[in-house]
Amino acid sequence: MIRRLSRGVLGLLLIGLSGCASVATLDAAKPGAPVVYAGTRLDLYALQGGCCAADRFGAEAPRHPGLDLAASALLDTLLLPLSLATALGISLGVSGGL
Repeated sequence: MIRRLSRGVLGLLLIGLSGCASVATLDAAKPGAPVVYAGTRLDLYALQGGCCAADRFGAEAPRHPGLDLAASALLDTLLLPLSLATALGISLGVSGGL
């Protein structure tokens, strides 16, 4: 029973993160796009009726930015040291993939 419940929670978490603005902006290589709290800023932009999120942030806004805002703020806070280093031009030599 507990395994089913934990699998269900993990599944919901993965589905939720797939629409998360912070995750969407992680690989958005748009010159001049915000880096620090990018997902949170994208959600706020969408909530205020911003028209062209992809042009400004390099990623589309989530369908439900009001629901995504808290998760994006949390993830952006956890990633703050990395995003500040990126904004300051400090290369940490981090790369993804195998």
